[in-house]
Amino acid sequence: MSETTHTQLLIVGSGPAGYTAAVYGARAMLNPLLIQGMQPGGQLTITTEVENWPGETEIQGPELMVNMEAHARAMGAGIVTDIVTSLDLSKRPFRAECDSGHVVTADAVILATGAQARWLGLESEEKFKGFGVSACATCDGFFYRGKPVLVIGGGNTAVEEALFLTKFASKVTLVHRRDSLRAEKILQERLFNNPKVEIIWDHELTEVTGQENPLGVTGAVLRSTKDGSTMQVDGDGVFIAIGHAPASELVKEQLDLHNGGYVKVQPGSTRTSVPGVFAAGDLTDHIYRQAVTSAGMGCMAALDAEHFLAEHGQAGEPAPDAGELAETVPAS
Repeated sequence: MSETTHTQLLIVGSGPAGYTAAVYGARAMLNPLLIQGMQPGGQLTITTEVENWPGETEIQGPELMVNMEAHARAMGAGIVTDIVTSLDLSKRPFRAECDSGHVVTADAVILATGAQARWLGLESEEKFKGFGVSACATCDGFFYRGKPVLVIGGGNTAVEEALFLTKFASKVTLVHRRDSLRAEKILQERLFNNPKVEIIWDHELTEVTGQENPLGVTGAVLRSTKDGSTMQVDGDGVFIAIGHAPASELVKEQLDLHNGGYVKVQPGSTRTSVPGVFAAGDLTDHIYRQAVTSAGMGCMAALDAEHFLAEHGQAGEPAPDAGELAETVPAS
């Protein structure tokens, strides 16, 4: 029989929103328990330089996440390396089942599951995933030292990936389906000034080409968005950088969603359509999608949860120590 742990406040997810919620939840004496998920630290763990975090002129993304986790632990939050595989929000206490088999019940829940890389949905893209097709330059860029690569996209994600890849690749070809980029101007300037970068405007990826034995990418077929003509571009790697989709699978049948799967929150708050359930960060934000705004929402979610629990006569009640709670939940 699975072991069950109860906590006042369960936080699902561990990016800037989750860790900030844990800091504020711990300071409110809610003894929060945070379950890190499949990618502890979130998207910033696969980012290099972060230059827009207040107080840090430049910091590596993984370092920032390590610091935030350490801060949450120092405040007294319980942090567990596990994955929530199902979440029942139909009644309180809410019930989360984890990959380890452990069950956690909670009086309030903060969802901070972030977003996942978005793919184009091409058969050839799927075929070569892990064999030349990637959505993470910082994960796989090293393997393309001295080789030409392509980056697909036109927003911040694409430009950041392309710039990072210039450290390794012999040439980086950025492919964008429009005639102008959506990325921040400072990033565009860096891209345009980099001699290793070539931009192919008004084209989209239609096929990743490659070899069978051994399986690997040799290039891509691009189609003009203006006249439909096609062209072949050589490359040993194709990086899909068209943004991220909210990781709302756990709650898609239980909470109100909008704008393609983002959890809908009440204006000026982090309250969802289920009382006692709050959401923060990229899971809810289809506009800003910044680390600092995610952290701000994490703070809001913890304060909203504190107020909710107080209204229901639970905030401030004696509760198991969060560190002890964390020890009762086995890592997956």
